[in-house]
Amino acid sequence: MTTKEPYSYVVLRYIHDVLTGEFVNVGLVMVVPGRPLILTRARKTFGRIKHVFPDLDSDSYKRAIDAIERGMKAVDRGLQSEGLFKTDGTARDYGRIALPLDDSSLQWSPVGAGLTADAQKTFDQLYQRFVTRYDRPSQHRKSDEDVWRPVEAKLKEQGVKVELEPKRVQGNTDSVEFRHAWKNGRWHVYEPLSFDLSDADNIKDKARRWLGHLSAVKIGAVEDVQVHFIVGRPHSAALEPAYRTAVEILRQVPFENDVFEEDQIDDFVNRIEDEMRQHEGRPH
Repeated sequence: MTTKEPYSYVVLRYIHDVLTGEFVNVGLVMVVPGRPLILTRARKTFGRIKHVFPDLDSDSYKRAIDAIERGMKAVDRGLQSEGLFKTDGTARDYGRIALPLDDSSLQWSPVGAGLTADAQKTFDQLYQRFVTRYDRPSQHRKSDEDVWRPVEAKLKEQGVKVELEPKRVQGNTDSVEFRHAWKNGRWHVYEPLSFDLSDADNIKDKARRWLGHLSAVKIGAVEDVQVHFIVGRPHSAALEPAYRTAVEILRQVPFENDVFEEDQIDDFVNRIEDEMRQHEGRPH
């Protein structure tokens, strides 16, 4: 029998006009206190909101969403590391730490609750139901961020507590910044790359740019760096040969490296966990 756990959630609303009360759902926070686990996601694109509210201040909206995402990550880190996760706290309680109750255009909905046997699946279903359900079909292509999101979720699900930070690697004349990195004697840097692009040349060019950039940085780089790529394939099967070429190009970068594909996320996360265990001196 599958064990179900209680969870709570709140929806983040963008209220364009406080007088009329018109709003669009733009994000979701879900809490499973028994784990403990906090899952969050917010809409960063403006298409649907602009369609409803053409005079949306896109820059202000993006800054506000970025601030809330940073706030929720800080809440998650603080609660997990300091052991302050309250079993009676709801998603709204934690959401209000990142976004207090005020008269701004971003507001939390009333809290909802339920039981789940698969937290990530339930979260995805709630996000589709409340945030993306009425999105119009589009030619949306998977971004680098889309490739990384399942990795972040899997790390959290498996309880791998690694503090990732940006890392700039400097060579004699050039440098490159990786978005996710940590150090255990050497630097481990993780870069998500989506190859869900429009044609074969764009796919191969993206891999060539990384090869060229890292080749330039390698000259004069003094830090010990291992590069881990996690890559997303194109939706079109016709672009598979170009994608396979791009993967092989990445394997030629002059730093010690490995390339994981998006269907190897479990292996990718296990690699990070193994490196953490080695760093902490724990047995496998």
